[in-house]
Amino acid sequence: MALANVSGVGSGRDEESGEDVIVVFVTRKVPRDRLRPEDVVPDELEGIPVRVLAMGEDEP
Repeated sequence: MALANVSGVGSGRDEESGEDVIVVFVTRKVPRDRLRPEDVVPDELEGIPVRVLAMGEDEP
């Protein structure tokens, strides 16, 4: 996934619903209305829900 601010992608389980999800790791969460349309993480991919988690900056 080559989107601005995305540092990684993985799979996981939603803590509330228990369903399988795609997890997108970002350096920081940005409000959707402040992103370019091409940089918005979709709500789902191929029918699988997507969750975005802020992980902070990588240390050099």
